[in-house]
Amino acid sequence: MTLLGVGSVLVVLLALVSLVVSMSAFGGSDAATATTVTVTAGKPSEFRFTLSKKAIAGGVTTFKVTNKGKLSHDFKIAGKKTVSIKAGKTATLKVTLKKGKFAFLCTLPSHAPAGMKGTLTVN
Repeated sequence: MTLLGVGSVLVVLLALVSLVVSMSAFGGSDAATATTVTVTAGKPSEFRFTLSKKAIAGGVTTFKVTNKGKLSHDFKIAGKKTVSIKAGKTATLKVTLKKGKFAFLCTLPSHAPAGMKGTLTVN
């Protein structure tokens, strides 16, 4: 291999290493900060949510919402929401949350005023 060829290979290798380092530092997998919160809608009563965690670390959070009630419900937090979930069905919602308090609720008419709302704390 010529000197020019060795130099080109080194430049390409350095570029690849830089890309890997920058992805892990700024946009790579957030597995260390990924959180799953199990949400039960419609139990213990029709117009209630039960969350497996009331406080979580910031980062990517997946909400696994299961409707154990008799009516359809949805789940909204941080400007994102699930589809309307029929009785006995499950939906997931992935949201990136930063430190703070986030209100969650069911957006179906009269469900939040009846009690389908709460606050999640992100540390």
